[in-house]
Amino acid sequence: MEKNEKVLALQSGAEENVTLLKNFLPAADVLVYRFETADGKPCAAVYTDGITDKQLLGELAARPLSLSPAPATREEAEKLLLFPEIKSADDVAAAAKEILSGNPALLIEGICGAIILGTKKVTLRAISEPQTSITVKGPREGFIEDVKTNMSLVRRRLITPDLRFETLTLGKRSQTAVCIAYLAGIADEKLVGRICEKLKKTETDGVPDSSYVAQLLSSSPASPFKQVGTTEKPDVLCAKMLEGRIGILCDGSPIALTLPYMMSEDFQSAQDYYVSPARATVNRLLRTFAVLLSVFLPALYVAAQLFRLQLLPFGLLMTVSGGVQGIPLSPSLEMFFLLLVLEILIEASVRMPKYVALALSVIGALVLGDTAVKAGLVSSPAIIIIALSGISAYTVPDLTGTLSLVRMGYIVAAGSIGTYGIILLTGFLLYYLLCADEWGVPLLAPFSPLIPHDLRDSLYKADIWALSERPNVFRPKNRIRLRKKETK
Repeated sequence: MEKNEKVLALQSGAEENVTLLKNFLPAADVLVYRFETADGKPCAAVYTDGITDKQLLGELAARPLSLSPAPATREEAEKLLLFPEIKSADDVAAAAKEILSGNPALLIEGICGAIILGTKKVTLRAISEPQTSITVKGPREGFIEDVKTNMSLVRRRLITPDLRFETLTLGKRSQTAVCIAYLAGIADEKLVGRICEKLKKTETDGVPDSSYVAQLLSSSPASPFKQVGTTEKPDVLCAKMLEGRIGILCDGSPIALTLPYMMSEDFQSAQDYYVSPARATVNRLLRTFAVLLSVFLPALYVAAQLFRLQLLPFGLLMTVSGGVQGIPLSPSLEMFFLLLVLEILIEASVRMPKYVALALSVIGALVLGDTAVKAGLVSSPAIIIIALSGISAYTVPDLTGTLSLVRMGYIVAAGSIGTYGIILLTGFLLYYLLCADEWGVPLLAPFSPLIPHDLRDSLYKADIWALSERPNVFRPKNRIRLRKKETK
């Protein structure tokens, strides 16, 4: 708290402590509940309206004290109270922090300091399947915005004393709880220490979401490529922790972070581990092909029109030539115009109400597209290519934003110097990705550097017995995760 630099100690007078706390917390929603013990000693509870369970406060604190003589010490008072969670605060700042978190400060005449009662009440969203990670097979639970509930979802799946939770508080004003989860004996505890140290050194006013934590942990926050993994599913987080990764849960966010991160993770799906290895492999290869199609197809179309149109097959060449005849825009401008329309439609459909967004998609796809072709503003092949490119990008939802930026860069390169521009930009991006090394793990691992053992669960999905050892890239302390028992 930066309101008072000087630490104010709480006294033994209940009314005096009420005055100190109300001067420190003058907000209208910070209320005072006054009552007396059986022998007439004054007591008071300072709490925040709306996030404190007032019924519990009355039944488990005010009622026992009002029916008993005033306790002489804090220990005697705690014996009278029926709360499983009781703490103490000796200064105003510590008591105020608990009050603003929903835990009232109980003040009793003759007892120094405050007794903090665990009556926090927060309205929570029900646990449901996350919209961004829908699966046909497998668990359908998703994280919610309460960090304690999310911790319990992880604990329920990892019933082991090796599960560790390190809790930090970030943000001078938001006081956001951030939990670092890992498995002792598997995860690299030095890496856990580095993460904690980096977060502790950060001074910020507020951390409203885990995406802020991801940026704080990134060495290049302005990079268009992700540097921290994300998931909304507890089973995915637990599976990654069992491989040796570290999970980060942020209060107020349903998205968990994972470190270290590899780009190949985004080509994997939670459902890949609940279907046959052959089907999972086909799905991963299909996603890879769709991403390449999304990035390169518009650029190759522009380059073919401007510089190497004769490289197309004759039948396709005649179709494209007939479609682009009379178009007033150059191929590059035509692609940029259609990409702009696509991005506007996507943004509008996300922001607008659900049923209006559905109608908007139909209008944008049918009416605008058909009218633009008939008016001679754009060609039919260009609309087909942009539509195919846009749909293909959503096969890997976590990379959609990155793919949109990279796709625009390729169109600029193709419109400037043709296929040479595509090759040069590809070389530049590969060099950048090859040099990226976040938290000791290369971004393109296990392909660069090549780790043959880890290729079993990259674009190719091996069977469960072939994955009996944890990935080498994370340097786990205990490599064995599946062992076949000998039977007599």
